[in-house]
This record gives sequence, C-alpha cells and structure tokens, in this order.
Amino acid sequence: MARAATITVSDTIARSFLASVSLRGDKPAIREKVFGVWRATSWNEWLEISKEIAYALHATGFKTGDVASIMANAVPKWLHADMGVLCCGGVSSGIYPTDSVAQVEYLVNDSRTKVLFVEDEEQLDKILNCRARCPTLEKIVIFDMDGLSGFNDPMAMSFDEFRALGRNHMSGRETLWDEMVGSRSAEDLAILVYTSGTTGPPKGAMHSNKSVTHQMRHADTLLIPTEHEERLIFLPLCHVAERIGGYYLSIATGAIMNFAESPETVPDNIREVQPTTFLAVPRIWEKFYSGVTIALKDATPFQNWMYRRALAIGYRVADYRIEGEPVPLYLRIANQAAYFLVFRNIRRMIGLDRCHVAFTGAAPIAPDLIRWYMALGLDMREVYGQTENCGVATLMPGDRIKLGSVGKAAPWGEVKICPKGEILIKGDFLFMGYLNQPAKTAETVDADGWLHTGDVGSIDNEGYVKITDRMKDIIITSGGKNITPSEIENQLKFSPYISDAVVIGDKRPFLTCLIMIDQENVEKFAQDDDIPFTNYASLCRAAAVQELIWKEIETVNANFARVETIKKFYLIERQLTPEDEELTPTLKLKRKFVNQRYAGEIEAMYGARAVA
Repeated sequence: MARAATITVSDTIARSFLASVSLRGDKPAIREKVFGVWRATSWNEWLEISKEIAYALHATGFKTGDVASIMANAVPKWLHADMGVLCCGGVSSGIYPTDSVAQVEYLVNDSRTKVLFVEDEEQLDKILNCRARCPTLEKIVIFDMDGLSGFNDPMAMSFDEFRALGRNHMSGRETLWDEMVGSRSAEDLAILVYTSGTTGPPKGAMHSNKSVTHQMRHADTLLIPTEHEERLIFLPLCHVAERIGGYYLSIATGAIMNFAESPETVPDNIREVQPTTFLAVPRIWEKFYSGVTIALKDATPFQNWMYRRALAIGYRVADYRIEGEPVPLYLRIANQAAYFLVFRNIRRMIGLDRCHVAFTGAAPIAPDLIRWYMALGLDMREVYGQTENCGVATLMPGDRIKLGSVGKAAPWGEVKICPKGEILIKGDFLFMGYLNQPAKTAETVDADGWLHTGDVGSIDNEGYVKITDRMKDIIITSGGKNITPSEIENQLKFSPYISDAVVIGDKRPFLTCLIMIDQENVEKFAQDDDIPFTNYASLCRAAAVQELIWKEIETVNANFARVETIKKFYLIERQLTPEDEELTPTLKLKRKFVNQRYAGEIEAMYGARAVA
C-alpha cells in the first residue's frame, strides 16, 4: 500500500513551493509531451527556471507588489512564470487565451499589468493590437517563438532570452533571492483570479497568500494523497479550479503534474497518463459518458448484454454506498467479476482505471451521472466553491454520499443559509475583495464577514448542502410558478446528444429551451441513419435531428410536473468554442448572453401555439 504524502505548506505560496522543492528535490514535478515522448522536469529544475524569471523581472524594474499577467493555455511555462512572479514578490494574474483584444486590453489595464507573458504569435498579436492603450505595460515575454524568427520589438523578448537576462542579473546579487522571497507576508495580495464576466466586465478577485495556503494546508483531507500521485492538467489555469485544485494543491502534496498537449488531445492524454486523481468540470464528465454510450451502439448484442448486467450490479453496489451501508459479500464478488469482464475496459478507455478519487465542480451536474460513475467503481465526489472563496467550500464525504447535494461544509470553513435562502460562506479562504471595485465587494461580503454566493440552497439535518439554483436564474412563469432551471438542464445534458441547454420561461406562459447539440455524437447519428447534411447549421435543421432531440426532451419531461416541462426548443446553429462569447471557460452556455443573442429565436418559440 502506498504511503501517504507529506504536505508541505508555509505562510506564502512562494515559500510553500520552496519547502516542496527542499523535500522533493530531483523527483519529477512536471511532465509534458515533447516530440511524442513524455519528458519530466524535477522540482529542482522548476526552481532554477522560476528563479531566473524572478531575477529577470527584478532586472526590468519590476517591484514588490507589481502585477504580471500570463496569457496562455495550460502549459508548463505558465507554472514557471507564475512561480517566478510570486518568488519575486509580485502579484500573478491570468488571462484566458480565448479572450478578445478588447478583453485583454481591459484586463491589462484593470490589473495595471507591468509584464505580460504570452504563449505564442496568436496571443502576441492581441496585445500588440492594444498595447498603445495600456500605459502600465512595460515588457512582453513570449513562450513559443514559432513563426516569430524575424520578429523584433524593443518591448518584447523570448522566454529563453528573459531567462538569460535573469541568469546574468544573478551575478553578485545572491542575497537578492532571499529578499525577494521574503518581501511578501501571508496577508499580502498574491494572485488575481478574474471572474468570467457573465453579468458585466470581469471582476478581479484578490487573493492573499493566506487564502491560498489555507486551502493548500488541507489538501490531504480533500485528496488523501499518496507518494505516487499523478494529475492531468488541462483546464485553464486562469480558472480557480485548476489553479488551486490542480496546481497549488499539487505543490502541497508533491503530485506529478502531467500537462495535456492541447485541449483537443485531452482524451488521448488521459488514457496515456491514467491519473490517480482527476478534477474536471461537468462537461468533461458528460463527454466521457456520451462517448461510452455511443460506442455501445456499435457493440455486439452480447457485449451490450454484458454491459447491462455489469451495470446493474454496479448500481446496486453504488446504492449501498449511497445509503452508507456495507456491501454484502456476494455482491462484492459479483462486482469484482463485473470489473474484470466489463468495467476495467471502460475505465481504461476513459483513462481512469488508476483513479482512486475523481472530483466534479465549477458547475452543476446531474446526480444520475455521478451514480453511473460510481457504478463503474469510481469514487466520484462533487465539490462546491467559488472564485471568491479560493476553491472548495463544501465536499462530499467519502463514507456517505448524498446525490443531489454538494456534500458538507469543508472542516476549514463555514456554510450557512440566510433567511432569503442564499448560501453564505465564511473562512480564512475568502478573498480580499474585488480589485478597484469596493462597492461590489461590499455587496458580496457583509459586515460579519460572510460571502454572499448568489446561490439558493438548503442544509439538511445531517449538514449536507443542496444548491437549488442561482438566485438570478430562478424562473417565475406568468402563472406564478417558481421553477429552478438547473435541475431540468442537468437532466437534458445527461443525453449523449445534448451538450448544453438553457431553459427559458421567466414571465412566460410555458418553458422553452435553447439547446447546443453534441456535434460528434449527432453527426454519427446522422451518418449511421443516412441523414444528409452539408454543415453544422443544416445538421441542426435536419428533421430527423430535430425529432431525435425532441425525444430526448420528452424523456426528461416525464420526470417533471406538467408546468415544468419543455414545450418548444431551438437548436443553436453555430458551432461554439471557448472563443465564442456565448460560452464560459468551463464550456457552459452563458444564460444572460444567450437570452440576448437569441432573443429573436426565443420570441419565435412563443409566437405560435405551444407543443401539446
């Protein structure tokens, strides 16, 4: 049995990193694929790179408390730059690589960014288009110089040149390192995490070293880590989920961080890595499930019979666990047989056969989907938190699962429900406030230090927290019926053919829905059934596809009262990616934005008589 890992946490992120380096030295910290081969970077090597970055920042006039931003996908250099900034005594901020020029301009100016790290030519072009309007910006550092061999600009330099500048600046300044690392305290601002800006301009959540290390200090409670932990890093490091749950907690536990080659290669990379712990947003879990479901359509009748038999056994085992009761011996034996005959292949196909704990968070998920993963033998737990509380506020206990809830309050924080039904959070993990927005901060954190989440929910007699919906998303129909759309939407997304859904109906006589199809699965359906289509829009308009989606809606409608059923729907005819304004970085449709963007289509659904 693997030994438990030693948790290394100090009073700042930088000093926690140095403590982990001191303990783990030449052990691998980061792995990335280079020319088809996984290459490891040790903790000591990571330190040397980040040390060079810190010295280079100092050489450019970067001072304690100055802000540096990183605009890149999840790549190892993101970590190198981030830790260099923190060790230099600076404040590190992230910018999504999917952001537009206007958004980049806003974020650089709002944070008063002095140094900007960019991933490649595409990201460089964005800042070059707006830098004349960014008065605080002094230096641009480029990670990947592909296509930029002839590029020359006095403000910009390559990552390798920047590291060389740092090495040269070290000479005769050996004591400067301790001064830079020691320049920040637990209470000082360390990182900025910008919200997605679904209801206005993004807000910069200011997190001190204390709020981050408070979460890191409890990594063993959350993860139960061993000495041989393997992670796959692929979510945006700008987002609090991957930045805290994937990156900073790995510093605390010593887990190896394997970086996906790109967002498109995540399915292949997870199968190669077979991580021991895995954190993902619901859209990823839905994609894995739909992939298995669609694959079974091409399986033999005997294989489908075996799957159904094994799944029935797995569900029975999962239900015992959900009830907190011991699994009978005969069922444990049957479940072992089901694993070797069926589940092992499915888990390997997904890439989670070695995974001893899986987490879902950042958005609501269908309880039935968690139950399916539990039936496969995966220990899946839902966690809940916000950018403003630096990650986890509630987590599901391993010994008692309550589907439909997000678990209990983390032992290192507090959760309660206010008289209006809103979920409130309190603890040392709370943010310092929104950068440059004191009024918004005062609206969010009350005089007693409670964070108002904007989520409506309840806490049962055992302490389990259930989230009903966002306060602003609750629908009140013209008939006065209160409806929480997230429960309906989650069940719709359980379909392998539906990627996302937004239920409409506020002040309306009945419910309708905007739906984003799962392109890969719907295309396969069309090809298998010889349904002609020429592009994405024609696929959505095909009568057979419309009928397919309506059948999926009717399946969900059967679970709800008549007033809560979907009467009409519209398929979004644009193939959306994270670059589109309709999607959040976690691949979820922005409710307010799609309501505005598709106002005409929504009105058309209410312009004729409802479907019976």
